[in-house]
Amino acid sequence: MVEKVHNHIIEELKTNTRNDMVFMIIAIALNFLSLAINSGIAGSGSNLLVMFVFIALVIIVNIIVEIALLKGMQTREKLLNGLLQMYKDHQVNQYYDESILQAYSTRYKLFMFAVVFTGLVAIMVPFLLLGS
Repeated sequence: MVEKVHNHIIEELKTNTRNDMVFMIIAIALNFLSLAINSGIAGSGSNLLVMFVFIALVIIVNIIVEIALLKGMQTREKLLNGLLQMYKDHQVNQYYDESILQAYSTRYKLFMFAVVFTGLVAIMVPFLLLGS
């Protein structure tokens, strides 16, 4: 039974990682796409309403992705803590360095920063182009 629980936790961790990567890639791709489109609109002075629609989309998607990444980080922490407890219960915890938990937390924070930063650039650059 322990092996089944272990395998289930490992599968959940894989799913969690895959979902978080999809969220992050979609957000960053949208940010760069919006940056390109809005920069073109701002440079030509054409339909600014479209630019504001893309900015709203960037804001909404980035908020959703930040929440999803935060929940993904919390889920990963719970799963890894459960796995670590299982290892302690079976006296094999010496093979799992607990500092890995901190490394995962740092990685998530970097992912979240990348999403926010590219989102801010996607919003700010077109406005800078409008002002010039």
